Order: sequence, then C-alpha cells, then structure tokens
Amino acid sequence: MNDLAYLIHQMKAPRIAQTVSRVAEQARNESWSYEDFLTVLLDQEVLARQAQGGEARIRAAHFPARKTVEVFDREASLADFGYPTSLRQQVVLHLATLSFIEARDNVIFLGPPGTGKTHLAVALGMKACVAGHRVQFATATQWVMRLVAANHDKHLEAYLRQLERTPLIIIDEVGYIPFDAEAANLFFQLVSSRYKRGSVIVTSNKPFTAWGEIFGDPVVVAAMIDRLVHHAEILSLKGDSHRLRDKKLTDHRPKPSAQAALG
Repeated sequence: MNDLAYLIHQMKAPRIAQTVSRVAEQARNESWSYEDFLTVLLDQEVLARQAQGGEARIRAAHFPARKTVEVFDREASLADFGYPTSLRQQVVLHLATLSFIEARDNVIFLGPPGTGKTHLAVALGMKACVAGHRVQFATATQWVMRLVAANHDKHLEAYLRQLERTPLIIIDEVGYIPFDAEAANLFFQLVSSRYKRGSVIVTSNKPFTAWGEIFGDPVVVAAMIDRLVHHAEILSLKGDSHRLRDKKLTDHRPKPSAQAALG
C-alpha cells in the first residue's frame, strides 16, 4: 500500500487516496474485475475534479448571487407571471439542458423589474459552470465600461477575441441606463463578435421597441437586435415585482395592539 499511496500522491488524485482502501475491500468482497475496480476509482476522482472546477468557474463568473433553476418556483414563481405550466416545462427546463450553448444560440429575458430575469440568467450561468463551460456575468453598464477601457487602450479587438473563448456571457439590466453613441457602437461590436461564435444571455426591462431610446441610434439597434434574436429563445416575463409583492405581504400583516404588546 505504501507504493500505491506514493503513486496516487504523484498523480495528485486526493479522492482516490481517500477511497482506495474502502473500494478495494468492496471489490474483493464482491469479486470485481480489475476493470470495474479501476473504473469506480477513476469515476470518483473525475466527479470530484468536475465539482471543484465548477466551483472555480462559478467564482470566476462573478455572479451577483447564487441562484438555481430548481428553486426558481419558490423565489419567483413563474405562475405569478402568467406562465402556463406547459410553457415552464418546455422552455425553462429545455434551457436548463444547456443545449443552447452547444448550438451557440442566445437567450433573452424581457420583463418588468423583479420578475425573475436575473435569477434565471444566473441560474443558467451557474449550471453552465458546473457543466464545464466558462461564463462571464456583468451588467450592461459594466460591459460598456470594459469595452470603453479596452477601446481607449487600443485593445478592443484583442478583448473581443479573448471573449470568444468564453462559451457564455451574460448581459444583465439592459435598459436601466441610456448609453451614448460610443457606448452603443461598442455594445454592437460585442454582440456582433458573439454572433454564431458564442452564446449570450440578455436581460432587459424594456421591450425591443424601446431599445432605440437606450442606445440612441436606431440603425445600430436594429442591427444589434437582428443578431441577438436570429438564433434565440425569447421569454417575456410578466407580472408584479416579487420584491414589491413580498413587501406588501409584510406591510399588510396585522400589527399587535398596544394592549396585546403590554400583556
């Protein structure tokens, strides 16, 4: 076992080191083949490395919070937005398979604030990280700031090429702050560089018809939207903000009377 421990240490396989004695005993008791024994050991090591890699990719993506598709019903129920159950199953669960990333398609969530757009974007991004994809998350304003900095340093093309190695980027909160002409042009270049090369998830509180006001250039906006929606799943979320809804529920709770409070 000393030789085996040394070899495992040299391979940098900590999960195998933790489980080899137990798995070996089980293999002897159940008369496993050598192939079965090796498969179980390697499978556990691979799963451990994938979990560690997923965690590292989640941290590198800089999500604002950790969200999952599985808890979406509890935190921002689709039923509250007028979605029929069949649509939830067919669209949201299909997106959770991440086939859109393999196809280099886009996902666009449109709707009022507080209807779960960012939750779903983050949830899909985290699932992509666990599945082995690199992801970058930022608000629209943050993306523009990065693009402006790269452009001023004359590194814009290099930065866009670098982003092409990231299978999924998430652009959150398009529409909260209007952009000037330079920002609109840079935003278009970002979207254009992703076209058929990588996936984009976009969340916006504005319909496409209002994007001209956000970016100030109808021609650029038309070209940008054309590239975004060509191969995209577009979901319009409806209803009141779940944050305001929760506040109303809190505000409407009966307050104890002065006598009850004293007694």
